[in-house]
Amino acid sequence: MDGILIIDKPAGPTSHDVVQMVKRAIGARKVGHTGTLDPAATGVLTLCINNATKMASELSGGEKVYEFTLVLGAQTDTDDDAGTVMHEGVVPEDCRAQLDSIVSNYVGSIEQTPPAYSARKKNGVRSYKQARKGKEVELEPRPVLIHELSVLGSEGGRIAMRLRCEKGTYVRALCRDIGRDLGCGGHAANIRRVKNGQYTVDDAIALEDVPARWRDVLILKNSSNYI
Repeated sequence: MDGILIIDKPAGPTSHDVVQMVKRAIGARKVGHTGTLDPAATGVLTLCINNATKMASELSGGEKVYEFTLVLGAQTDTDDDAGTVMHEGVVPEDCRAQLDSIVSNYVGSIEQTPPAYSARKKNGVRSYKQARKGKEVELEPRPVLIHELSVLGSEGGRIAMRLRCEKGTYVRALCRDIGRDLGCGGHAANIRRVKNGQYTVDDAIALEDVPARWRDVLILKNSSNYI
């Protein structure tokens, strides 16, 4: 029962919720994930089962690929469509043309301020806990590495985008900052992680299929990796 299980996380449960669901479903002693997804986000969630949890830190690195929608014209407190709209703005008529030049500023090593609603700590407390209490949270910018940011298509103020990056990059913060650059505000929607390290959605199974299929899709590693 030691190995890697790739889940196509549905929208709704937290990554911790998925860990607990899988742990109960397969009767595992230990289950851990290698990179959190927001509750509203979907896609690749890599789980380490039992002794394979010793590999979690190793598997948490590597390239990550997201597909998402940038919604222009509104800034929310959570930087996604699950939050409350704080400010609204007029989407520029030439926003698509401006985007082509703006996105290039976000490729490479950049400084990014995490969302207030995130697991980053401020004075020893998770920032989302302070934000939920209505407290103003000011997190320090941190370096992240973005390999690729591209526009896939657009319809009005809704922009389909693709991001290829290293761990620690927040899609929500990226949408917030691009909206700020355009002067109209922006937030993220439909965040889907299609690749996490070496694993893609093609390797994943639906959460509801775990009880019946997990033994067939468990990725086994050499036992020496668990020592």
